[in-house]
Amino acid sequence: MNRALFLDRDGVVNHEVGYLYRPADVRWVEGLTPLCQTAQSLGYKLVIVTNQAGIARGFYTQQDFDTLMQFMRSELSQYSITLDAIYHCPYHPEGVGEYKREHEDRKPSPGMLLRAAHDLSLDLSQSILIGDRCSDIAAANAAGLRQAFLLAGTEENPCHGAHRSVSTLAEVETWLLAQS
Repeated sequence: MNRALFLDRDGVVNHEVGYLYRPADVRWVEGLTPLCQTAQSLGYKLVIVTNQAGIARGFYTQQDFDTLMQFMRSELSQYSITLDAIYHCPYHPEGVGEYKREHEDRKPSPGMLLRAAHDLSLDLSQSILIGDRCSDIAAANAAGLRQAFLLAGTEENPCHGAHRSVSTLAEVETWLLAQS
């Protein structure tokens, strides 16, 4: 069984810009590269799990999302970082057309984490997640992850559920090294 470092995308991998879909608008969160390199060196699979309401709302297309993720993979590969998987939920109850609905993959539900566990033979009890929303923490708790980290600065009110608040990705890297 493998373990994973699950990363929410907007607000954790890249700075939140509101419905990101253009490569030119990507601004990486400080500390992402060393965190991912350390996690990989410790045997963690790197998995992005991201709600993508912008697809549901018609702000951009599935193809736009795929193109952006290919760009991100390519940029990270320059630092010997491999994203083992990317899961996204294009559905939203306020979406349009085929995307207008609830879905088990939409965080706070744990669907994306559970699918990753199946696809990548993950031991969720040894895996961790970094998110910037209470919905990320809820998904991590529902999936039984070892540790959930909340990157401070997005949520106005405290999140319920088991988690550790951090101000930087470097704090998570330090935690990973201390656990090894």
